[in-house]
Amino acid sequence: MSLADVLDPLRQPLVTVLDTPVSWTEVLGFGSGALCVRLVARQHLANWPIGIANNLFFILLFAQSGLYADAGLQIVFIALAAYGWWTWTHGGGPGADGLPVRSTTRAEWALLFAAGVVGTLALTALLDRATDSTVPFWDALTTALSLAATYGQCRKLVESWWLWIAADVVYIPLYAYKELYLTSLLYACFLTLCLIGLRNWRRDLTVRQREPAEVVA
Repeated sequence: MSLADVLDPLRQPLVTVLDTPVSWTEVLGFGSGALCVRLVARQHLANWPIGIANNLFFILLFAQSGLYADAGLQIVFIALAAYGWWTWTHGGGPGADGLPVRSTTRAEWALLFAAGVVGTLALTALLDRATDSTVPFWDALTTALSLAATYGQCRKLVESWWLWIAADVVYIPLYAYKELYLTSLLYACFLTLCLIGLRNWRRDLTVRQREPAEVVA
C-alpha cells in the first residue's frame, strides 16, 4: 500500500459548503487548529502536539490547493513547535516555573521586520517563477507573518498576537478566494481567539510587572 492510498480517504468530500466539497482534511484541520489556538491563549503546553497534528493536515490540504508556500510553511511550523515545546518547559531558566510572558524588545522588532520584508520578497519571486500559484505575493506575505508570529509565540512575546491578527486578516479572504470556505471560517475563529489570547497574555504580563513592586512594598 502506497502513501497515496493511505492519504486518499482524507481527500474525500465529507460535506458541501456553498456548493463546494469540504474534505476530511479540511474538517480535521479546522478542529485541531481551533483547539490549538485556544490552548495557546491559555498558555497550555498541549497546544504544541495539537499544533503539530494541525500542521500535518494542512500540508496535505494546501498542497492540493496550490498554496505551496503555506504547505511548506507547515514543515517549518513543526520544527518551530518542537522548539516552542522545549522553550516553554525549559526556557525560563533554573528554578523558573516555565517561560514567562514578556514584551518584544526593539532589537527583536527590527529583526522580525527585516526578516519579514526579505522573506516576503524572496518567496514572492520564488512562487511566481517556480510554481503555478495564482496568489504569490499574498501566499508569501502570510507565510512571513506566520513565521514571525510563531517565533514570537515560542518566546512568549505578547506582541506575537498582533502578528497573528495581521496574518488572519489576509488569510480569511485568501482562503475564501481559493474556495477553502471552512478554512476561511476557521481563520475567522482564529482572529477572535487571537484577540482573546492577546487580552490574556497582556493581563498575565501586567500581573508579573506588578509582583516586584508588591514584594518591595
